[in-house]
Amino acid sequence: MLRNGVKKLTLETSSAAIGFTSLLSAPDFLHYSRDHRSVYKVLEACRLSSDYKAASAIHARIFKLGYGTYPSLVASLVSTYLQCDRLLLARKLLDQVFRLDFNVVIVNLVIEHLMGLGEYGFAKKCFHKTPVRDVITWNLMIGGYVRNARFEEALSFFREMLDSNVEPDKFTFASVMTVCARLGAINHALWVHRLMTEKEIELNPILSSALIDMYSKCGRIQTAKEVFNSADHSDVSVWNAMITGLAAHGLPFDAIAVFSKMEVENIFPDSITFIGILTACSHSGLVEEGQKYFNLMSSRYSIEPQIEHYGVMVDLFGRAGLLEEAYAVIEAMPVEPDVVIWRALLSACRIYQKPKLGEVAIANMSRLKSGDYVLLSNMYCSMKRWESAEGVRELMKKKGIRKIRGRSWIELGGVIHRFKAGDRSHPETEGLYKVLDGLIRRTKLEGFLPQTDLVLMDISEEEKEGNLNHHSEKLALAYGILKTSPGREIMISKNLRICHDCHNWIKLVSKLLIRVIIVRDRIRFHQFEGGSCSCEDYW
Repeated sequence: MLRNGVKKLTLETSSAAIGFTSLLSAPDFLHYSRDHRSVYKVLEACRLSSDYKAASAIHARIFKLGYGTYPSLVASLVSTYLQCDRLLLARKLLDQVFRLDFNVVIVNLVIEHLMGLGEYGFAKKCFHKTPVRDVITWNLMIGGYVRNARFEEALSFFREMLDSNVEPDKFTFASVMTVCARLGAINHALWVHRLMTEKEIELNPILSSALIDMYSKCGRIQTAKEVFNSADHSDVSVWNAMITGLAAHGLPFDAIAVFSKMEVENIFPDSITFIGILTACSHSGLVEEGQKYFNLMSSRYSIEPQIEHYGVMVDLFGRAGLLEEAYAVIEAMPVEPDVVIWRALLSACRIYQKPKLGEVAIANMSRLKSGDYVLLSNMYCSMKRWESAEGVRELMKKKGIRKIRGRSWIELGGVIHRFKAGDRSHPETEGLYKVLDGLIRRTKLEGFLPQTDLVLMDISEEEKEGNLNHHSEKLALAYGILKTSPGREIMISKNLRICHDCHNWIKLVSKLLIRVIIVRDRIRFHQFEGGSCSCEDYW
């Protein structure tokens, strides 16, 4: 019997287990087994290399070393067996946990480690086998789904928790507010905030920051301001949430005003504060102000700029067309520039058609993603350098790199509706395409011309238009118009940056329908109204 009444967890060996000494010499094994952390590292190596034989050998010996009580090892073994396609062994291992006298502490720790390894499916199995669940059990599941970007599953568990006899606490609400923020789901956000009030959950700096962030990311920046104004201002995180939210909404002067108020109230900014204020300047072309705050970091607050700050400065200059200055920042950096910084430069090169510097950026990016190739290809397309663009696409094919598909979603009636480019899987596809086709005809009559220059050249102009017409944000908007009353505000979220064609088209739609349309893309918010956008075409 161990402390807190936790019994030693004896891990069953698999029939395929072989002697550990046949894989490692005894001295090696003793070296690795000085403590459970060393054994965990060996298991992680087995998991990453899918080495089933070594993992099963460790499994055979692990409890003899006195480490059978460590849930991290149980979770790592489960994950290793799954990685090695040994589903039955993984299930047997979890069953072993529940064949012993039940202890919720052990189970909670196993769930925590499974979630940390990305094994949310097995964490769910573990949860449903658990006869007794405390608030920590529920929080680990909800928080684990959030960390694994399974937001709707997190919401589902939260609803299930509300129907149980376990009351949510501050940690529960912090996770659920993150879900609402990431989804941009305002109806869910309002519901969660109302629940917090009903259950008399007292706000602390973490919850206040989460509330501000949630409303900002759900497109309600005014509500976020109201929360901020009524919150305790003693913690820097609350200020950071407000400045970051204002930056995302393209309100740089509001962000600067908050920063100035922060100074008046003697709240010392941190590195995150400056990322927010620099981003606000970058998104609005405030180059001089951005330089001022960058210099202020070290001169007044003795904060050493980190790689993220240099990245925002590259973006600041790049967006403003000052590519030489952007490149000078990279060359003068005291640390090695990462892929994010080179990507910011590459994006600016596409906008301002600087292919040579764009190629320099590509050459320095060690971990290229599909979006980087697409940026380079689009830059060539915009300059009508078709052979160069085709060369990039061919290189993508050879390396097996696929373009990330655009995805958009809209919340209506408490339900998240998701769309992919060219999607026809939605139950109301016929109706939304009728709306979309009608809008396309109306915008053409108003003189709208699709921007086809960034679509690959090996198809006809008509086919290029067809591709642009069915982008995910257009489908989501058409569905929103189909399901809402005239004049009602529509908000759409998107996983990528909105393209120029969709941006210009939605501006015109907002004018024709006399509607406010909000699009939250990967970078920022765009509020379309009366034929113009809040970004003023600077994004």
